[in-house]
Amino acid sequence: MTFTLNTDANSLSPVALFLQADIVVQVVMVGLLLASIWTWGIILAASIKLGRVAKRGNAFERDFNKAEDIDAFHRLRGEDDLPVARVFAAGVAEWRRSTTGGTIDREGTRERLATSMGAAVASEVDALADRLNILATVGSVAPFVGLFGTVWGIMRSFSGIAQAQSTSLAVVAPGIAEALFATAIGLFAAIPAVIAYNRFSHRINRIEARLNRFADSFHTTLSRQLEVPVARR
Repeated sequence: MTFTLNTDANSLSPVALFLQADIVVQVVMVGLLLASIWTWGIILAASIKLGRVAKRGNAFERDFNKAEDIDAFHRLRGEDDLPVARVFAAGVAEWRRSTTGGTIDREGTRERLATSMGAAVASEVDALADRLNILATVGSVAPFVGLFGTVWGIMRSFSGIAQAQSTSLAVVAPGIAEALFATAIGLFAAIPAVIAYNRFSHRINRIEARLNRFADSFHTTLSRQLEVPVARR
């Protein structure tokens, strides 16, 4: 049996494959392309944001370590648009609430400081990871959506074989090419999403660890202040 293929190269170009595809496969392709564009937008935005947070956060911590007056530093840098600055501000706010008045509950103050700054750290991490779920969703779902387009294209090829009553590659090649193209687009959307999700998760975990270390250090500094009245006695 001799197989012949009379399909030219232009008919197998991405644009031609899209135009020749069944409407269902076209919808799948468009959806995957939109998901890919959305994914790359999130990747670029998250890369810029996390880079800025890490760089400015390092500078904030250096300035904090050099500061001799916490109140003066809070007036100067307490309202910075940074996760570490908001953790710092949460600690200062709780310190002021807990130490105003005649009697100071030292253990209660320590617990409230730890809780307040811990909640601030969790809130900042949640904000940084806000769109990572989209990357995870695209990374896990896109291959299956592409696979749906693949199955549909192969079914269309089998239908073409039945109608033409021929096993010539000229009959089955368009449907198979469309099917494979849908799979390729699904992988094109999924692979960057998975890589970016893992990379950003690692970077956010590092930022979370630094925020927790800063909160612990600041908590220790404030705890020492609670012991000052005892030392004077």
